[in-house]
Amino acid sequence: MRNRITPLRIHIHDCDYHRNEICGAPFHVFLFDDIGDENTRNVGILFESPHHCAVLDVAKLNAGSIGFSFNSCRGDVFESSLRAAIRFPKS
Repeated sequence: MRNRITPLRIHIHDCDYHRNEICGAPFHVFLFDDIGDENTRNVGILFESPHHCAVLDVAKLNAGSIGFSFNSCRGDVFESSLRAAIRFPKS
């Protein structure tokens, strides 16, 4: 059973929908600030299926860091806040 995560306060700067060409799973991509304790700018990738959310720190990406545990955020912490901002198009 998954623990319920309290939605975080975020400020979304931009959001776009990517259909991922003809065979990939579509997703939304966000540029947002975590306005909580971390206060960082992030990029979030959110797929239609629940529990499919990736979040990376933009400053660390800019520095070339993509490694697990060096630039990885818990997507489940941000997922409900990001999902509240969009609606996936009907297939």
